[in-house]
Amino acid sequence: MNVDILKQILKEHEEWVKDNYKGKRAYLCRADLRGADLRGVDLYGADLYGADLEGADLYGADLGGADLSGADLRGADLKGAYLSGTYLGVAYLRGANLGVANLEGADLRGADLRGANLGGANLGGAYLYDTKFFPISLQKIKLTHTKKIW
Repeated sequence: MNVDILKQILKEHEEWVKDNYKGKRAYLCRADLRGADLRGVDLYGADLYGADLEGADLYGADLGGADLSGADLRGADLKGAYLSGTYLGVAYLRGANLGVANLEGADLRGADLRGANLGGANLGGAYLYDTKFFPISLQKIKLTHTKKIW
């Protein structure tokens, strides 16, 4: 995706997050964002269905309530990202870094997390039915009130 177009979409989305009557919700379905530098961006509630974010840097990004179903996040850096209430159904997160990420209440049904780093992540209340985990780093992971792990 063109960097200038992406910057405009992010700017309009930021305005939309602050006031739903201004700006415009980010609609990035099936967008090619491979390797994109999205550190700390606010994509709260954005539509990223099927987006290709392989190797993207989303360190500390706010993706709460976003739709990332079917998204390709292989090898993405989501360390410290806010993913509470995010829909990640059947997303590909193989080898992704989700260390200390907040995935509280996230829907990960059918997601592929094999080889991902979840060290220190909060998965409290997350939906994990049919999620593929192993092999995975589960050090210091919080799994309180998760729903249907296996």
